[in-house]
Amino acid sequence: MGCGCVFALLAALSPRLALILVWLFTNLVDRAWAGILVPLLGVIFFPFATLMYVLAYRPATGVTGVGWALVAIGFVVDLSSSGALARSRRR
Repeated sequence: MGCGCVFALLAALSPRLALILVWLFTNLVDRAWAGILVPLLGVIFFPFATLMYVLAYRPATGVTGVGWALVAIGFVVDLSSSGALARSRRR
């Protein structure tokens, strides 16, 4: 398996871990946000959407077109996973 495939599998299984690894070993998070507060809140509350934003961000143009679609999909996945977790806690 290639490195990208391993990362995609890691991101699907644990987006928080994948985002923290991206933050530690690349400068992508620092390029997307100037401070530490927004990405830290993203790791806690919306890890899929934050990871998609970081991967879709381009310094010259920001996030455009398909990138916003990926962020929106990540947001929906975050909401659905938190809803499923809340549903399982009620049972």
